[in-house]
Amino acid sequence: METVTALVPRDADACWRVFTDATLLTSWVPGLRAAQILTKERGMASEIHFEFSGTLAYTLVYTYDKHNREVRWEPKLGPREGVSGFARFEPEADGTRITYGLVQGDARTADERALGDPLPLLEAFARRMRAD
Repeated sequence: METVTALVPRDADACWRVFTDATLLTSWVPGLRAAQILTKERGMASEIHFEFSGTLAYTLVYTYDKHNREVRWEPKLGPREGVSGFARFEPEADGTRITYGLVQGDARTADERALGDPLPLLEAFARRMRAD
């Protein structure tokens, strides 16, 4: 698993809300064309189908630990094209330390691996949070 961290100058609750709001994913995930919520549990998306430019599509299942502000995901459909990972949001004096870990599916092409590179994904999320 490749893991990256970043400090975002926003509070942890705001970062958690934006990251876990599936309706906002296309506003910060590079190359994401659509994110369709398939099921919800306790008001949060528990299964999301993703479509990227080109032919990349997969479905992820999510679990949430609200108390520790940690979200985990794993493939449901398209596991060889999908990703597994987690994100954790920890309050810091100057904002929020975000830890983001990702494992990419074996069938991903080089271009698809570039889309799933955790560092640009985390940087895109940080830009989104700074823009608010």
